[in-house]
Amino acid sequence: MQYQNSVPFKVWGRYALFTDPLTRIGGEKYSYQIPTYEALKGILSSVYWKPTIVWIIDKVRVMKPIRTQPRGAKPIKYQSGGNDLSIYTYLADVEYQVQARFEWNENRPDLTHDRNENKHHCVAKRMIERGGRRDVFLGTRECQGYVVPCEFGEGEGFYDNYPGEMSYGLMFHGFDYPDENKPGEFWARFWEPKMDKGVIQFIHPKDCKVRKFVRPMKANPPETVGLQEEGLLEGAEEEEGVR
Repeated sequence: MQYQNSVPFKVWGRYALFTDPLTRIGGEKYSYQIPTYEALKGILSSVYWKPTIVWIIDKVRVMKPIRTQPRGAKPIKYQSGGNDLSIYTYLADVEYQVQARFEWNENRPDLTHDRNENKHHCVAKRMIERGGRRDVFLGTRECQGYVVPCEFGEGEGFYDNYPGEMSYGLMFHGFDYPDENKPGEFWARFWEPKMDKGVIQFIHPKDCKVRKFVRPMKANPPETVGLQEEGLLEGAEEEEGVR
């Protein structure tokens, strides 16, 4: 389904590391074979983010063959300090086409006045054309990514003619943050993705049946992000002064 506020884009890089965040502290990291929903959402949030909206990833298309490459790393020892020696297994030479859209953040009723769909859609497309507002990373900071606009489905992909579906078992989907979901609670979501001819259709976060409670978390969302640049902050201060 093509939504009115859909934003298709292409992202690529030399390396990617999409790991399960529940097991990534310490030890040797090994990348998932496909990008996670949360990683793609993070990429789009680096391109354009406002507390008024929540990015929804609809689907991703794997354009190049899935290849892994081990590399030596010296992670910091969390308990004793210093460095350790580990082997990280990255995805090498990755390229994806992504189709996403946004929904309103119902946990921020104070930003109802900022719910202008056309404005956010136009700004998001413009930021994709510029390569994003902030640096883009493919899973981790050492994996630099690059973003450009595209038409989802254009060009030839490596898995276009692969017969049948490729299943990846139970896999991390994303996080439920307290400022976007249940206040005071931080959850992790899991699902079972399948790739059909290079395309993975993501389910909506609300449709994930497997969840794990991580810890209590108090949301501390910014109150003025994006308001000042639109001249809304000054108006809010003047209104407060009148009261």
